[in-house]
Amino acid sequence: MKKKRHLKTKKINPCNDEGLDCFVVGASRNDAVSSLNSQSPILNPCTSSLFSAVHHPVLAQTAVDGLAIKPSGFYVDATLGRCGHAMLILQHLSSSGKLLGIDQDLAAIYAAREKLGTDERVILHHGSFTELKQLIQSHGKLGKVDGILLDLGVSSPQLDEAARGFSFLREGPLDMRMNQTVGETAAAWLQRATEKEMTDVLKTYGEERYAKSIARAIIETRLTTPIQTTTQLAKLIEKTIPFREKHKHPATRSFQAIRIYINRELDVLEQVLPQCLDVLAIGGRLAVISFHSLEDRRVKQFIREQERGDDFPIGLPIRFTAIKRRLKSIGKAIKPTEAEIAQNPRARSAVLRIAEKVRIEGEADKGNAKHFPAERRAGMRGWGDASG
Repeated sequence: MKKKRHLKTKKINPCNDEGLDCFVVGASRNDAVSSLNSQSPILNPCTSSLFSAVHHPVLAQTAVDGLAIKPSGFYVDATLGRCGHAMLILQHLSSSGKLLGIDQDLAAIYAAREKLGTDERVILHHGSFTELKQLIQSHGKLGKVDGILLDLGVSSPQLDEAARGFSFLREGPLDMRMNQTVGETAAAWLQRATEKEMTDVLKTYGEERYAKSIARAIIETRLTTPIQTTTQLAKLIEKTIPFREKHKHPATRSFQAIRIYINRELDVLEQVLPQCLDVLAIGGRLAVISFHSLEDRRVKQFIREQERGDDFPIGLPIRFTAIKRRLKSIGKAIKPTEAEIAQNPRARSAVLRIAEKVRIEGEADKGNAKHFPAERRAGMRGWGDASG
């Protein structure tokens, strides 16, 4: 398997093949073009409306403000997308500041290279944000990152591009992969999955009450006709579900569930959150925007666990310094305003959470006790007094 390499931005003509050898080490330009096009024709930005699609980032200014940007700091946009958040971050950075942009969607990297041009402050990396710690380590910035932004879910250009297969509103192949260069498509999975596997996925990731009926209908249909397009699947689900939720298409939950499963979205989220903690500097901030309760629940739980610190039995007489809390929450969960929702209806379900990395050793401020529940505080003593 050929090794991927991150690259600094440089101005290129998006309609030629220059730069593809930057993504795959050791591959010739022709080999890279042939390989990528054979796996996913949408990766050519000149033939895809995805490259020029307009994207309105959700909670953009609020999230960037929450990072409390330091002009000379090192920041990571781990879900680069169409650079909405990245460009706001860059507005706050001086010439000595740096921004690392990561995205597993190669079309997003093409778009970023075009938008950000020759900005020397920017480093781009095509790959999963699960590579975060290794990538930061390669830059010598482990424990020195000033802020990380995670904007989870599907971007508007991905939803609007029929060939990506994310939307049931547009006829397109059932792909659903965020990174079209690797992994199994939704169509391939639906063709081989058992009824139980499909039922479990629809229940777990879509909270679909008719999961078993939908799975059975897919099994019966594929015996004679492979399910290969978005509208094919959407119509099948629509015929199967007897109940209609107000203002929600019957296929909404199923499409969400299949997309989450195909991209292992919750798994990769649980992988990256601890890495964020490792790479952040003391005082560095993490901002996470999630779009459904399954994601938000995991982000909330992670921040809460790190804020509480090491788990000791309730009432155990311990010093505050033994708790070793690693994060503190900055404010409460933030949701879009009505004005933002009116401008961008897809923002409706978004939730932003912000946390800051705190020092473990020598943390002796009694005021920090307020971050702990009363039953935890009751067992604490010493508040940093080494003599106990």
